[in-house]
Formats: sequence, structure tokens, C-alpha cells
Amino acid sequence: MADQSAGFFASLKRLLATLVATGKTRLELLGAELEEEKIRLTQLLVFSVAALVFLCIGMVLLVALVAAAFWESRIVIFAVFSLIFIGGGLALTATALRLSRRRSGLFASSISELQADLEALRAAQAEANGEQPRS
Repeated sequence: MADQSAGFFASLKRLLATLVATGKTRLELLGAELEEEKIRLTQLLVFSVAALVFLCIGMVLLVALVAAAFWESRIVIFAVFSLIFIGGGLALTATALRLSRRRSGLFASSISELQADLEALRAAQAEANGEQPRS
């Protein structure tokens, strides 16, 4: 009787150790994915802001150049460029809103690994119960 309870507790300890190791691995994977996503978003933000600054300065200088070149029609030029910029801004805002509604692939690897772990545990449980594992 003592051997059975010792064997049971040893088996339980091994199971617990396996679960903890699996959980640790999955948390490390989650952390790595989160770090990669953070770096990607930071780079995206830095490059986007830099591009926006350069484009804004360039557009202001272009409008000034065209207005100086055609000084007599400056009111029409400023009106046309204003409409172009407002239209472009609205189009980019609509695109940004559409992109913000799209799902991110964040944690996709972790979720698939956890799903595989769950299926392996279910198969092991079915095998221990003498059932045929599900495919």
C-alpha cells in the first residue's frame, strides 16, 4: 500500500513538473512575441512620424513654390492645394480606420502551441482511460 501511494505521489510530482515546464515554455514564447511586437510597433511609429514630418515640410514648400511661381493666381492655387490636402487626409483617415479594425496576429504562435498542448493532454487522458484518442 505504501508503494502504491509513493508511486502515485511520484507520478503526480512528475506530472506537475511537466505542466510547470510546459507553462514556463509557453510564457517565454508569449514574452518573446510581445517583445517582437513592441519593437515592431516602436519602429513603425518612429518611421511614420519621421515620414510625416518630411512630407509635411515638403508639401508646404511645394505650395509656396507654386504660389510664388504663379503669384497672380495665388488664391486659386491655395484653394486647390487645400482641397487636395483635405481629400488626401480624409482618404488616409479612412484607410487608417479600416486597418485599425483588422485583427492582429499577436500571440498566434502561442495560441497554436497551447492548442497542440491541449490536444496532446486530451489524447494522453483518453489513452489512460483506455479510449481511442480523437483525431
